[in-house]
Amino acid sequence: MERHPAPRLAASLSPEHDWGAAARVVHPSLRPVGTGGIDGTRLHLSYSNGVPGRPLVRPGPVGLPIVYVIPGPGFEVLIGADHLLAWGVGPEQVHAAAMANLAIWSTEAAWVDEVRGHRHVVWSDWGQGMDAARILLADVRHRLATDLAPAGRVLVAMPERDLLIAAGLAPDDEEFAALFADYVADRAGGADQPIDRRIFEMVAGELREFAPAAF
Repeated sequence: MERHPAPRLAASLSPEHDWGAAARVVHPSLRPVGTGGIDGTRLHLSYSNGVPGRPLVRPGPVGLPIVYVIPGPGFEVLIGADHLLAWGVGPEQVHAAAMANLAIWSTEAAWVDEVRGHRHVVWSDWGQGMDAARILLADVRHRLATDLAPAGRVLVAMPERDLLIAAGLAPDDEEFAALFADYVADRAGGADQPIDRRIFEMVAGELREFAPAAF
């Protein structure tokens, strides 16, 4: 019987080498302020080979950088200029695919919703690296504003990658604002992958830093 070598999985079929595979799994991820990388809003393939190994970074809400990752079992790969060269795509295509994947995941990821008296808290903590990034989605910001604004102001925090938490703040409940801030600081301080210990407020669908004195 004629023997043939066992078939091998071509490297081009793996997400790091094949855009068709990567486009189905890439997603955005928030990082702490000051995270360095390549400006993904200006990068052009004609000169991207001069900055190998550095992650693609895009400005996100309230100064938080957005990077793009390919998830793996127990690890993830940060997308950089070398990936774009291998795929033959630009940063806008990566961003569009990443946001589309995040949106699909977000529609299937349930929220935890807790109401105690006039205090209403909503959070996402699925632990798959995309919880905090859900704030990038317009429909998520709309949902949080719709659900929580009746209580007063809408507080939002992303202390770590696996937690997005929001709460309605009544005008006469400054104690809750302090409790919320303490909780967020504790989570950020003890996180393996912290993002930000600040508290933000949702205003007209966008985030801004929370100012308690603005009541």
